[in-house]
Amino acid sequence: MKKHWCIGVINGEYLARMEELLDLYELPYDEKRPLVCFDERPCQLLGDMMAPIPMKPASVKKLDEHYKRNGTCSVLLACEPLKGFRYLEVRETRTRRDYGLFMKELAEKQYPHAEKIILVQDNLNTHGAGSFYETFDAETARQLRKRFEFHYTPKKASWLNMAEIEFSALSKQCLDRRIADMHTLAKEAEAWAAERNANAVKIQWRFTTDKARTKLKRHYAGAIKN
Repeated sequence: MKKHWCIGVINGEYLARMEELLDLYELPYDEKRPLVCFDERPCQLLGDMMAPIPMKPASVKKLDEHYKRNGTCSVLLACEPLKGFRYLEVRETRTRRDYGLFMKELAEKQYPHAEKIILVQDNLNTHGAGSFYETFDAETARQLRKRFEFHYTPKKASWLNMAEIEFSALSKQCLDRRIADMHTLAKEAEAWAAERNANAVKIQWRFTTDKARTKLKRHYAGAIKN
């Protein structure tokens, strides 16, 4: 995060969205208004051309350098940092329909009693209530829209989305090897999420609005002059 947190043009709009998210991250846990961070990633499906040589005592597993490309799939992931909960789905695509179906499942099955889900996400054009209306009938879309309060990261500021931290853990702990098909990837990723949920692994976010104003002081001063 230290290498990438300041990428992009930092202007007044960037600062406003950043502070909006940082203020949210300082709020205490509220089960009626859970703070949930969402993101999605494409994943390559890679198979072996030759069967690997299994591990033996004092010998590591050996893989042939050549592999077979089996296409791609997408992982859609939402995490609730203060509770230590995450929910994910593996889908063939990441269209508006995929987004809408994921959010409907999230709202109805994972947060049925929440008054409002405070959702942090990036600016991808599928990430919004419009996707609900392109996926469901008007009344279903309306009811689903009312369940969410959308908040967006500044452009080129994915470091402000805590779902990025979960994806980093997923990549290092689960997806750092060849996985040949979507079914296997889904099974492995869901097992990873279940284990982290069982251990209630939370995210400790330490970058606050006050720290941002100190770190980015010259950008605030420039915004004021303009």
